[in-house]
Amino acid sequence: MEKDSERLNKYLALRLGISRREADDMIYQSSVSVNSRVAELGSRVTASDIITIAGKAISHETNYKYFLLNKPEGYVCSRRAQGDNPTIYDALPAGMTAYKPVGRLDKNSSGILLLSNDGDYAFKMTHPSFQKTKIYLVDLNKALEPLHHQMIADYGIDLEDGKSKFSLEKMDHNSKSWRVTMTEGRNRQIRRTFRALGYEVTKLHRTNFGPYAIGDLKPGDFVEVQAL
Repeated sequence: MEKDSERLNKYLALRLGISRREADDMIYQSSVSVNSRVAELGSRVTASDIITIAGKAISHETNYKYFLLNKPEGYVCSRRAQGDNPTIYDALPAGMTAYKPVGRLDKNSSGILLLSNDGDYAFKMTHPSFQKTKIYLVDLNKALEPLHHQMIADYGIDLEDGKSKFSLEKMDHNSKSWRVTMTEGRNRQIRRTFRALGYEVTKLHRTNFGPYAIGDLKPGDFVEVQAL
């Protein structure tokens, strides 16, 4: 295998902003050529190759894009359906499968979800070393006791994958609604933290992710953004 080569369908998907399946369809229809030869499914290319579509050369420069989606509840962050649950791509226009979720929200959570085809961007937004602040609005099934508030905010709660600690700001008089601010983002961390103390999260909505805020974007709507 030639050094620094990549699959042609991945190459096309990244530079055209399409899915790999759509790229495979283009190759199958014989509309893609590599160095003046009709490409085949499974072909690999390098930066020195000349790739054309219907006779028109395409740039080797990747067309990176970034989107902010207000994920509705009930949707999973996956390209493939999981049982009867719709995926986030069912809420997006065709062709958006080229863009992967940057971090995730579980099925029953809503709010800001970033999508991109830029792997370096995704890494910088999600790796713990970059400490991107995330803010959530969380509803509990019962009032959070002051002692448990202190335990979470000051000492942290021991979970199977390590200690969980985040700040809490009360949002109502009955101590059921809270604003959670954290820089971590382990799988279902907020839900597991409260469950360890005997609470269930009845609603979880992410409003902020690093420099991005959900604003007045409606559930299911999305907007293209800049890499910040």
